[in-house]
Amino acid sequence: MNRNSVVQRLFYWYSYLFGQAGWDTGIVPPEIAALIEDEKLPAGRVIDLGCGTGTTSIYLAQHGWQGVGIDYLPYPIWVARRKARQAGVSEQLHFIVGDVTKLDRLPLGTDFDLAVDIGCGHSLPAQSLPTYARSLACLVRPGGLLMLYMFRPSPEHPVGLEPQDVEALFAPSFRLIWSNLGEDSSARVNSGWYRFVREGRP
Repeated sequence: MNRNSVVQRLFYWYSYLFGQAGWDTGIVPPEIAALIEDEKLPAGRVIDLGCGTGTTSIYLAQHGWQGVGIDYLPYPIWVARRKARQAGVSEQLHFIVGDVTKLDRLPLGTDFDLAVDIGCGHSLPAQSLPTYARSLACLVRPGGLLMLYMFRPSPEHPVGLEPQDVEALFAPSFRLIWSNLGEDSSARVNSGWYRFVREGRP
């Protein structure tokens, strides 16, 4: 593990432990709620990458979904499991501590109907992103969806990817079918939501 990885891990650990993980709001993103409640996406199997304390996973389980949540820190996973028990959905969800850049080494299964990445990808080292994208292509079934939230870089905050680079990263396995570019007011950075469909015969 290089120095940057160690520093990043300590930052996230400290933020969670002392209640300063501002990205983990406990609020389900409206883009996810719209997909489930307005568009009536049928329940299936979901994988939640960088799930934090499980807010989105638990919401989906409450709407009939089953699946896996992954985070690389034990503390938020412990909280997610506790929250799932309290919500009565622990039997539908499996939360594991793991490295999303090494998804092929984790006991996840395949044929997920939905993959959710809410700010996980833009936290990864740039050199890990192609492997990450290829691994997701192996996990999501043809016709399945990827819902992705990612920062867009600016001179003041050079983190994330431009929309065309996001699309290129996941091509040709995933095809972009919707995007919504905006600004993350809490972090004061440019951001984007993207919905991809896994190419191939369902």
